[in-house]
Amino acid sequence: MTTVTELAEATTGEDPVTALAAVAALRRLLEELEAAHVTEARARGASWEAIAAALGVKRQTAHRKHAHRIIDGGR
Repeated sequence: MTTVTELAEATTGEDPVTALAAVAALRRLLEELEAAHVTEARARGASWEAIAAALGVKRQTAHRKHAHRIIDGGR
């Protein structure tokens, strides 16, 4: 398994195709982390407004991106 450090280092390598693959892998990891933290934030009662502010996006954007994964009882 490749570590985050190895992926980050690969983004500055000589081969641009390898660097792009590393960027894509980091992007996938960040998306997974964001989803996990949004799910946890909602489970702990955070509002969509608070989540959106933390992500630097509008409430509608955060909700559109993440609400389909979360069964939140209509919060």
